[in-house]
Amino acid sequence: MTLALFPSLPENTLNAVNTVGRWLAQDELHDGPPVDFVILAGNAVIPAVDAACRIASERGVPLLISGGIGHSTTFLYAAVAQHPRYNTLPTTGRAEAAILADIAREFWKIPAENVLIEDQSTNCGENARFSREMMAHRGLRAERVLVVQDPTMQRRTMATFARVCRDEAVSPAWVSHPGLTPVVKNSENGLTFSGESEGLWPIERYLSLVLGELPRLRDDVNGYGPRGRDFIAHVEIPEDVENAWHILRSDAILTDALVSRSLL
Repeated sequence: MTLALFPSLPENTLNAVNTVGRWLAQDELHDGPPVDFVILAGNAVIPAVDAACRIASERGVPLLISGGIGHSTTFLYAAVAQHPRYNTLPTTGRAEAAILADIAREFWKIPAENVLIEDQSTNCGENARFSREMMAHRGLRAERVLVVQDPTMQRRTMATFARVCRDEAVSPAWVSHPGLTPVVKNSENGLTFSGESEGLWPIERYLSLVLGELPRLRDDVNGYGPRGRDFIAHVEIPEDVENAWHILRSDAILTDALVSRSLL
């Protein structure tokens, strides 16, 4: 059965979605010094994958791709199968890093010697830990490392790298870049993404991810911070972002639509 279009949201709720989404995406790639290494954490957002590959290709720097087979790997399989160019690649049963490495080499023409594969990690924490271990094991030194992830997980990923390197005397400057910062809008066809949406999540999955991320980022007994599960470094959540999240949680149109899709 095909789900109905996701309903339009009140303006206040729409603004709240974009406030939280923009903060989660944490884009720091501006006009600073160039990066000399790129890490792509396995995910199913094709524009993020393309951004990592494009930057590594244009700058001629190594690209480390991290991702085994985890609970979200099937989303990557589906995204590749639906892509107009990448759909020729085999996916089923393969690690995320293996698939993304094919994209990097075959479609972005990144030399094989510049593509490193970490294919054992199954979650965000292991992406960071295993990537850092690979860099150390291979003697790969870098001053500024660009980290690219699903925009909804970008801030958590950066906090995870900070946690992994907490006890290092010297570590790279980790530069955050999600490849894109999603913006949603109301349309005559219900809620949709503003601009190009090819390779993005279904809108309902994006909203579910945005809603579910802040509890993980909180530094309390239930969160992932040092006072909770200690998976990530402390993250300070701005007041406007916290307030926006509460608007989302209390909006009946949004929550009912997600519940009806078994996403909340």
